[in-house]
Parts: sequence; structure tokens; C-alpha cells
Amino acid sequence: MPRHFLTGAELSAAELDALLGRALELKAAPLSSRALAGSSVALIFQKPSTRTRLSFEVGIHELGGHPVVLRSEELQLSRGEALRDTALVLSRHVAAVGVRTGPDAMLEELAEHSEVPVINMLTALHHPCQALADLLTLREAYGSLDGLRLAYVGDGNNVARSLALLGALAGMHVAVASPDGYALEENLELPPGAPGSWTLQRDPREAVEGACAVYTDVWVSMGDEATAAERRAALSAYRVDDELLDLAAPGAFAMHDLPAHPGEEISAAVLYGGRQRIWDQAENRRHAQKALLELLVGAA
Repeated sequence: MPRHFLTGAELSAAELDALLGRALELKAAPLSSRALAGSSVALIFQKPSTRTRLSFEVGIHELGGHPVVLRSEELQLSRGEALRDTALVLSRHVAAVGVRTGPDAMLEELAEHSEVPVINMLTALHHPCQALADLLTLREAYGSLDGLRLAYVGDGNNVARSLALLGALAGMHVAVASPDGYALEENLELPPGAPGSWTLQRDPREAVEGACAVYTDVWVSMGDEATAAERRAALSAYRVDDELLDLAAPGAFAMHDLPAHPGEEISAAVLYGGRQRIWDQAENRRHAQKALLELLVGAA
């Protein structure tokens, strides 16, 4: 049976630690692995992408493989072909399938019928590949993740959910601060054996106290445009700026998965200043995903 990566909970704590270690090795020597030599990986994009497409395409190439980019309008799925049929056909041609879509059910059904690993490149509920890059960035900065406190401030979306799940699996404590109506579900279950924890808070100032990094995301995500004004008003107190960073641990830095909107969820001074590792995060998508592909394809 293939091994999929749909939420990140498919990994054990030990596997996550080893994956991050391997990602650091691949970052130091980008062309050292030929794990995908002679293989192709299908990348299905039903949502726009900059960092996901770049990092996966370049990473697959560096592993010796060939990325096959498929947009939704180019597939027979747009004309009603069954997901099961699509999965069975893809399985005959590629070593793995990445999917960037909206409904988690679509990803899950594709994985159910796929004979090769399926990777979540983004869904409405989860963004685990981004979380891998985030943890890699933190590990570069601090060496060990065990016991570190990470604060997420803003909309309790797919990025926040994946940070809570994978951050706890890495042994971190993740504090997620969101206003009423925009918070993660309180009963979010952590992966089995996760050595860390997560908490839901309302006050962003309390959440960042003692944090090694302060993370934020856009206030108006894809599909939220109809409620943009309402969202901006509700989240206006959750901006990451120098004043908020000053309340975190000494040396703490800002994080953001991008695209960013300076002046909304993050100040321009922080986004482009010296108190952030945001551009490291963007690069680390490639290295973390290469380590993930090695693990999944090797296990298939």
C-alpha cells in the first residue's frame, strides 16, 4: 500500500525529526540525491500557486525526476471523470501525486484509490508541506525544536491547523491566538504520540509571551473575498509588527507563509526588516518537500 501525506499526522515524531534532519542535508547539498531518477511526479493545481509550484517543480528536478504539472481545466475531471478513474490512470504513469485543491474530500478520495503516494499541497483544512518548511526554518535557527514555544496570531485557518498538529508532533508548544469566529476548533486532536501541545487563546499579546517566533497569515484567503471587510475588521488587532515582536522572547523573529499584505496582517517594517525569516521559509519549502518525497517514494 502507498504511504500518503494528507495532514501530517501520518508521520511519527521520530520520522518527523529524521525528515527535518534529512532536509538540512539536502539543503547543504541540493544535487546529492537522485531518489526520483527516471521517475515523474504529477502535480495537480486546482488553486493558484507561486511557492508550491516553484518548490515542488525545482525540487523534483533536483532529485532527478520530471514534474508533470496538471491544471484542473486541463484534466478530464473538469468534464466529470471520476476521481477513482483519475487516480488509477495516474498510478500507471507517475511515482507520486501532489494535489493543491479546496475540498479535503477530493484529496482523500484520490488517495483512497491511488496506488502511489498522494501529497497534500494545500486543502481548505490543511497545509502540511508548509508546516514542514516552517519547522525546518525553526530548526535551522534553534537546533532543537523540543520545548520551543511558537505563537500563531490571526485567522485560525489551514496553516494554523497544520502548525498546531506538526508543531506538537515536533515537541513544540504552539499557541494560536484568534478572535471569536475565526478560531481553530477547540477539540483539534493531535497526532498519536505527539510530545508537544497546543493551546487556543484570544489575546495575541499573551500568546506571543515567551515565543521564539511569531507567525501570521493573510486575513483574506482565497475564497474569502466576499467577507473581506468583515475579516479585516475582526482581525485588525492581530497584526504582527515590532511592538508585538517586542513582547516575545529575546531574538524572536516573524514568520509568514506568503503571499503577504504589508499593512494588514504584518507591517512592512517587519516583513522586509531584519526580524524575520520569511524568505528562508519560502526557500525551505523545496528542501523539506524533497525529504518528504524521498521518504514517501522510498516507502511505496
